[in-house]
Amino acid sequence: MKIREALRLRSMNISNVEISRSINCSRTTLIDLFHKCDEADLDYVKTAKLSDHELDQLIYPQSNQPKVQIPDPDFKAIHQELSNHAHVNRKLLWQEYHEQSPGGLAYSQFCERYRRWCLAQGDHLTMSVDRKAGETMEVDWAGETPYLICDRETGEMKPISLFVASLGNSIRLYAEAFPDMTLQNWIAAHTHALEYYGARPRIVTPDNCKTAVKKHVRYDPILNRTYQEWAEYYEIAVIPARPGKPKDKPNVEKGVGWLETWILGRLRHRYFFSFADLNKAIQEILAELDETPYQKRAGSRLSVFREVDLPAMRPLPAVRFEKPEFKVAKVGSNYHVEFDRTQYSVPHTYFQKQVTLRATGTTVEILYDNLRICSHPRNYNPRKRYATLPEHMPEKHRRYLEQNDWNGSRYRAWASKIGMNTYAVIDAMLQNSAIEEQSYKTCMGLIQLGRKYGDDRLESACSRARQLGGLTYTTVKNILKNGQDLLPLLNSGDQITLPLHENIRGAQYYK
Repeated sequence: MKIREALRLRSMNISNVEISRSINCSRTTLIDLFHKCDEADLDYVKTAKLSDHELDQLIYPQSNQPKVQIPDPDFKAIHQELSNHAHVNRKLLWQEYHEQSPGGLAYSQFCERYRRWCLAQGDHLTMSVDRKAGETMEVDWAGETPYLICDRETGEMKPISLFVASLGNSIRLYAEAFPDMTLQNWIAAHTHALEYYGARPRIVTPDNCKTAVKKHVRYDPILNRTYQEWAEYYEIAVIPARPGKPKDKPNVEKGVGWLETWILGRLRHRYFFSFADLNKAIQEILAELDETPYQKRAGSRLSVFREVDLPAMRPLPAVRFEKPEFKVAKVGSNYHVEFDRTQYSVPHTYFQKQVTLRATGTTVEILYDNLRICSHPRNYNPRKRYATLPEHMPEKHRRYLEQNDWNGSRYRAWASKIGMNTYAVIDAMLQNSAIEEQSYKTCMGLIQLGRKYGDDRLESACSRARQLGGLTYTTVKNILKNGQDLLPLLNSGDQITLPLHENIRGAQYYK
């Protein structure tokens, strides 16, 4: 009943009939109301100092009071049980309460009073936060995994996992579909999100999934090592949300709901043969969402992103982050460690040391005590089992390798650097062997002569050997040993005059 309005009209000397018509009540009820007001010494002026509830309680003091007041259960303990145990609900806790207090609240009143208690604690209140421009990117996987990929050969429909990111003040959304939620796809999704925005935020906020957090510690969560390297590469702080606290990343939680309608809802009657085609369709929908105006603020996601978020963000590095793989291994007696069926060499001084291999798509790095000691290009040739650098070898192994690693082309190239005569001797030695490999040892011997006597004397000795027609290692060696290369060479036109002697018959004897 409109008690305050009835007293106001009465103070204006309006008849009870007209007042009952105005406030839509019977004349008998109105007269009873005025009697109660007179007993309480209440008029229209005094009602201005009272609230509606106080006025109602003053006129009808017993109307809202229950006959028997049942005390509330211990809602604080009940709330803690619901928060700490995922498999506990209000129905179970009410049953336990009812067993202890058979005359207690019915289930409906139990739930109603618990709701009022929660409201009084402020648990259902929300806090408005003005997001800083370009500071935080919130990330999450969508809970729904619809079947949108069709296998071309079998026709089988396969599920997808949808990655969602939300950025800064604009709450601009990014989404990409993947076959699963593995670490490799998690890192790729983050990298693609940064490239989509074209800049880096200062903070990334994921939940506590295994691909992000290896071990949860309340104040110092331990990130997955690859995820930590990704963050260090882009100079981004990863601050996971607290377990069971989705409001720590409200924008992406709301964004997941948005995109499950905007994307999955629109694509529910379509299927795709590849993730490339699916993600192309997703990008088209995101472009439409970017241009859609906000309902309660000026502009759109894209316009606010360009005006507010992007100027506050940092540029991306020139090279994209590559997801590394890690393996711990012990250096063997052959100073190699194995990764992906290939043996990679390590400096031989690290024999029997435990090292860490860090491999990307292009490089294999080997770390000891968290310092890089060497690196190799990653090998994808299944026929190549060893990737060995000569500087990693002991001296005697290196000499043996040099001796056995030469071939005919290499010997000829070496000889041509010394001179044409040395080249002619080497070439003749290689050609005169039925099997070229048989002459490699003698060619190596000729190289050693150059180291012993010098390249100039070797070239001179080879020239004399060519004049004598002895294109062999032994001939060149004897020339150098006897110092004949130091004597002047005779021209082909020079004639040696024989002395007169009775034993020399002369040319006439043979005619």
